[in-house]
Amino acid sequence: MGIIRMHNMLFFGYHGTSKAEKELAKRYSVDVEIEYDTSKAAATDKLSDAINYETIYWLIARFFDENRFHLTETVAERLADLIMKETPMARHLVVKVRKNHPPFPGFLEWVEVECERKR
Repeated sequence: MGIIRMHNMLFFGYHGTSKAEKELAKRYSVDVEIEYDTSKAAATDKLSDAINYETIYWLIARFFDENRFHLTETVAERLADLIMKETPMARHLVVKVRKNHPPFPGFLEWVEVECERKR
């Protein structure tokens, strides 16, 4: 088994409960860890036998472009479900979604929601 880790991918989204969050895009950071059996990819050295992290990146980018939610929890849960659905080789997945500098009456660098999936 091996793990692909993709850290600090940046996307813009219109997620939140306030009017401002729905009108002005906020910056989100996403981390993804995907555990899968890497032995076939290592033996064949073929991308078709591996999880292509470029494909994962563009899947997430499209998700942010096409969806709007009230809660970061919803973003993280739906994103985890989508990645598992589109990545049949994945055995274990961890998704972390951070809303950077959320509108808050104090200084808060980010808020993060983490979701995990297993098969």
